[in-house]
Amino acid sequence: MALDPQSTQRTRASRPGSKIGIVVSRFHDELTGAMKNSAVRELVASGVLEHDIHIVWVPGSFELPIVASQLASKLLLESVLCFGLILKGETEHDHWVAHGTTSGIMRASLTLEIPIHFGVLTCATLEQARARALPPELGGREDKGREVARAAIETLLALDEIGEMSA
Repeated sequence: MALDPQSTQRTRASRPGSKIGIVVSRFHDELTGAMKNSAVRELVASGVLEHDIHIVWVPGSFELPIVASQLASKLLLESVLCFGLILKGETEHDHWVAHGTTSGIMRASLTLEIPIHFGVLTCATLEQARARALPPELGGREDKGREVARAAIETLLALDEIGEMSA
């Protein structure tokens, strides 16, 4: 998800009563955890109750799709946010992890017919990851946790609108 330069200027969307899951990779948890924390703050500010936000940690990004799928289906969640970090290495391993993670999250979302949001950073360096993951007050630029949480609420509202059209 690219930085949306106008996201801070738009009115925050609100959707009280939403049931949201968050799946977070432990690999580089200082950054993935920061994205999770920022997402929780944004969801609560959007009217989601903290007890309706269900958080599960996984070893790495590759495990995000299966756990997001199970979390969503077993808890009947409306949306799941996935946070991970895949850094470029000396081999092509990062490419295959990123490809599997991306296609797995998309497949789970389409199969379950609920939004499963991609908050997985794929960066060349740890410095790039920090700039994207952290909120400005922690030295970052892009605050991806907030961005992904906003996208989740806006997507649920769009799906609500479609549901109202078909009623």
